[in-house]
Amino acid sequence: MLGHAQSISPDEARAIAKEAYIYGFPLVDSYRIQHSYFVDRNNPEYKGGWNEIHNTARVYTPDDKAIQTPNSDTPYSFVGADLRTEPMVLTVPQVEEGRYYSIQFIDMYTFNFSYVGSRATGNGAGSFLLAGPNWQGEKPAGIKEVIRSETELAFLLYRTQLFGPDDIENVKKIQAGYKVEPLSAFLGQSAPAASPAIDFMTPLTPEEQKTSAKFFNDLNFVMQFGPVHPSEIELRARFAKLGIEAGKPFDPDALAPEIRKALEDGMADAWATFKEFKETELDTGKRTSADSFGTREFLHGSYLDRMSGAVLGIYGNSKDEAIYPVYFVDADKKPTDGANRYTIHFAPGELPPVNAFWSLTLYELPRSLLSANQLNRYLINSPMLPNLKKDADGGLTLYVQHESPGSELEANWLPSPSGPFFMAMRLYWPKPEALEGKWKAPPLDRLN
Repeated sequence: MLGHAQSISPDEARAIAKEAYIYGFPLVDSYRIQHSYFVDRNNPEYKGGWNEIHNTARVYTPDDKAIQTPNSDTPYSFVGADLRTEPMVLTVPQVEEGRYYSIQFIDMYTFNFSYVGSRATGNGAGSFLLAGPNWQGEKPAGIKEVIRSETELAFLLYRTQLFGPDDIENVKKIQAGYKVEPLSAFLGQSAPAASPAIDFMTPLTPEEQKTSAKFFNDLNFVMQFGPVHPSEIELRARFAKLGIEAGKPFDPDALAPEIRKALEDGMADAWATFKEFKETELDTGKRTSADSFGTREFLHGSYLDRMSGAVLGIYGNSKDEAIYPVYFVDADKKPTDGANRYTIHFAPGELPPVNAFWSLTLYELPRSLLSANQLNRYLINSPMLPNLKKDADGGLTLYVQHESPGSELEANWLPSPSGPFFMAMRLYWPKPEALEGKWKAPPLDRLN
């Protein structure tokens, strides 16, 4: 590695580091989360081992800190899939009509490569086979569909709709019907010889990822779990000039001081580019979350979109499954802050158009986590509509502020922290008028 990096100029090293950081941030941050979920038994976020389903029979709260911008509508189930030895079979139960559920298939690049659930495959029972890049078999009997992952490790995120606190036992029954097993167990055959155990490295913290050149060591580790995609051969060759290569150690301490500084400057350049992209493209609405999540084909080499999706809400859904209008600024383009009071007004008949449900969730900044408050209310969503107070004309006004708007309006109050925050609206299984932009999220109006 040292020889490679010493033979290029600091300017070239800086440019490559910036490009590789924008490319690699989603991979490294996703690995950090999955390490906390499936590897580090001492982590408070640990769920359990690989190739098992882990159900969380509750919604997320401010105590859940591993994953930024979590939803708090749908109890999650998780599978960390290690597909090196053999495929896994996922079996889902019949889910009653009218209850939304989905399984999002995410590879190590954070591409959403497939879906099972209400929108994609319906609410009927069935078994689906998830295979890694090297599996050569045929579709077995009893399998509805073979789903291919580009990477040897994959992350499966299940969401099961909760209609309200008294509905949790029904969600638990559905979660108990989710089954994950190796293909050999599904077929009643003996298991193949297991792949060697992975020596999982300890990931950098979110803070270290931003400035430490050891970021590229984490990236090299993660890249070994996927064959190089044909569209990225030239890109990877460029990275290799700096020693950024799948499975190889990367030791920034062995670099010449000027090259090491170039790496750190390149990382800072990547964050500056992200900041400009957010302010000029996302905050202005020119681009949205719908542009940041999807398949490799959908994102089509836009690594800045992919990075922004990971920074602002890693593991967001592809737009057909959900879209996320966000409020980082108010109607006057001023950053949202709990020092102010705000309203969002839906005119009659203008609620978010969805086939499943919608919600508005608030996150405190800078950590993008749910915000603790006296009501323990982190969102307002469509299942709450019967308890919300309608306007005289039949519309709906929501109040977003730190202090209570008064007992008369408290049903419609989404409490904010006293400082900076942002909000994400979620439209699950959006209708065409939302996808096509005919329906727009209403503005966030600051009260004088």
